[in-house]
Amino acid sequence: MSAHRRKPTTRSRRHPARRRHPARRRRLGRTLLVTGCALVALTGGGAWYLYRDLAAGIGSSKALEGAEKSKFGDSNILLMGLDSRRDQNGEKLPEDVLDKLHAGSSDIGGYNANTLILLHVPGDGGRAKAFSVPRDDFVDIPGHGKDKIKKAYGLAKEKKQEQLAARGVKDVRQLEREGREAGRAAQIETVRNFLGVPIDHFAELNLAGFYHLADALGGVPVCLNKAVKDTYSGADFPAGPQTLDGRQSLAFVRQRHGLDRGDLDRTKRQQAFLAGATKKLNSVGTFTDPAKLMKLIDAAKQDVVTDEGWDLLAFAKQAKNLSGGKVQFTTLPIEGFGRNHGEDINVVDDMKIKRLIAEQIGPEASADAGASGATSSPSASLSASPSASPSPSPSTSPSSSPDAAPPPPSPSAPKEGGGIPCVD
Repeated sequence: MSAHRRKPTTRSRRHPARRRHPARRRRLGRTLLVTGCALVALTGGGAWYLYRDLAAGIGSSKALEGAEKSKFGDSNILLMGLDSRRDQNGEKLPEDVLDKLHAGSSDIGGYNANTLILLHVPGDGGRAKAFSVPRDDFVDIPGHGKDKIKKAYGLAKEKKQEQLAARGVKDVRQLEREGREAGRAAQIETVRNFLGVPIDHFAELNLAGFYHLADALGGVPVCLNKAVKDTYSGADFPAGPQTLDGRQSLAFVRQRHGLDRGDLDRTKRQQAFLAGATKKLNSVGTFTDPAKLMKLIDAAKQDVVTDEGWDLLAFAKQAKNLSGGKVQFTTLPIEGFGRNHGEDINVVDDMKIKRLIAEQIGPEASADAGASGATSSPSASLSASPSASPSPSPSTSPSSSPDAAPPPPSPSAPKEGGGIPCVD
């Protein structure tokens, strides 16, 4: 009997042991799974908040507050490059930085928007298009009259600061901050009226920004049709494809002396720089490498101002699709050259510009595009003869020199160096 009593006892010890073993493994598995999910959540959350912190450090502006927005999910982004040797607070840049920029003293160079590019990103995922606005286009500037389009920013900034000073404001940073806000709003309104399309976002960059952007990317690839050397900008480059560091990049986008078409060729340089930068962004995996992306955003904090509420992280993901030659660049046409109060200007046909923009990005994007008679194709607009230029204002005299108008663009495709268009 005792043997029979001991036998069940032995079985009762062993059987539960066999049942508890898989249960223990399941509990361990659940623990590891929960722990792993928590680590992933903490890591992802930490990266997200770090991105947010970095993005929050980029200068923010209310210049677009209440502005009309594009339809159908499209985005029009205005890129503004200022010819300023000062930081966001109006303080002089350090001398060592100025030496690297090869741009002279902080006391020269005002607040002209020497780079104006409208980037159109379709909501349907189609090909993005970038339109360069030549800085000397003679246009209507709200509250000022006709002048070079680049001046809208500086004129409004100066006017606002004078108004504040007349009211007794003496704080230098307040004067700079509010003056710049007025400048941004005026420049955006001027471009919006000239092109006839809404502007959804903008990014403002000063001279040092080109330098820091190129350095953050580890250099920007470009390609030149011929060797150049210019003491004004510091450009000294051989022909062919090459990678430029920060100092060289700034010289590349600033050069106009020694170029056949001056400012118009410089506009091509700016487009080539952006094409090279977007290619480099994609090739080095910046958007898939958090460390590289954070380094880029950190560099942007020094020199970039964007509109308040622009989700830069969402745009960074979208920007992956803008690289690899997927942006079509166009320089808006001019009718010829002229003079206004002793300054060289570009004579332009406002309605032709609006029609061209509407044809390129869709008529729904421009309420003013069809306001005038017959439309013209983009190719016809780009090769317009100066003899078709509109009558200038009384204070404007168009140049009668036979070489005053730029030559029409070559019908042949530009040469490329490693996937980057070669420019003069």
